[in-house]
Amino acid sequence: MSDSVVRDGTELLVTGPDAGVLRLGLLLPLSGPLGLTGPSGLSAARLAAIEVNAAGGAAGRAVELVPVDAGRRPDAVAAEARFLADAGLVQAFVGFHTSDVHRALEAALGGRVPYVFTPPHEGGPRRAGVVLLGDSPGRQLGPAMHWLCERLGLRRWALVGNDYIWPRSVHRVASRLVPSLGGEVVLDRLVPFPLAAGDDPEAGFEELVSTLVRAGTEAILLSLVGRDLAVFNRVFSASRPASRVVRLSGALEENVLLAAGGDETGELYSAMRSFAGQGDERRIALAERYRAAFGEGAPVLDTYAEGCYDGVHLVAALSAADQLSVREGRAAAARLLAGEGDRLTRLAWSAAPLGPPRADSYLARADGLDLTVIARL
Repeated sequence: MSDSVVRDGTELLVTGPDAGVLRLGLLLPLSGPLGLTGPSGLSAARLAAIEVNAAGGAAGRAVELVPVDAGRRPDAVAAEARFLADAGLVQAFVGFHTSDVHRALEAALGGRVPYVFTPPHEGGPRRAGVVLLGDSPGRQLGPAMHWLCERLGLRRWALVGNDYIWPRSVHRVASRLVPSLGGEVVLDRLVPFPLAAGDDPEAGFEELVSTLVRAGTEAILLSLVGRDLAVFNRVFSASRPASRVVRLSGALEENVLLAAGGDETGELYSAMRSFAGQGDERRIALAERYRAAFGEGAPVLDTYAEGCYDGVHLVAALSAADQLSVREGRAAAARLLAGEGDRLTRLAWSAAPLGPPRADSYLARADGLDLTVIARL
């Protein structure tokens, strides 16, 4: 598979803007705590760009991707993205990253160029030009918590997350939701993010597991992310209460489960937009296209990667509809994502072989190294 759709930002400083090309800044965590999720996002975005170009481009313009490592400090990521936008080297941005990076990017890019943020988000108002593809905490986690409480009789919940924007929002929502489900929050803990150099995450999580046991926890809502989520689950699955305490995550996908070494407890759940093995027609078709492009050894096509794939196709569709702008982009994106069958919508998505993404949500349970869908929410 050719890398002709990927351009280096340093190279563009020499060649300059090109009006005949639609260049997208691809904001992915290629380092840091979420670095293990970045490679699959890059591959999925490449697939989308190749598909658009094979169909004649976005309004006749070839799509190119300019990767930006969004795993660094928020100010560093925002500064690089703003430079690329102000220099005219990219016309829009797509990607997933932590919400503190997201907020810094929104401040830097809002009102300048369209910016499509693809993963679950913390909710709240957005600046002009920012389009959200993912779910807010209540939409993502509320139905899953209700499903688990109704079937398993869970009452005593603990909230465990990293100390930054998205987990704080999850905890605020959950602290209201748990009582409405007839339960109580017995522990609310936010872990420093990222950990200080030299800190031992396993030792810290072993102490936290002991605290959870003393609190009489029946269920844990996890808003840990990336490496911390993998380490916590590895520590917890080796503990005595692992087979009798439910864990529900809004950030657990296949790459993190692999990093955790899998889970055999039968009590680890995840609520996400999609899972690798869910088996619906669109997901199977996407997996086949991804595998044909990059082979069996490619990074796992997780839900974050799928969001990136859909984000690139959404930007191309907006361009095809001549609505890729800060002022019109959000409303136009809502119309295109609704998939209304008018001629303009069909033409806009004509370069996307799988059409617009769906807003479905699923609950899956860890089964060794796999996440098995058990409910559509």
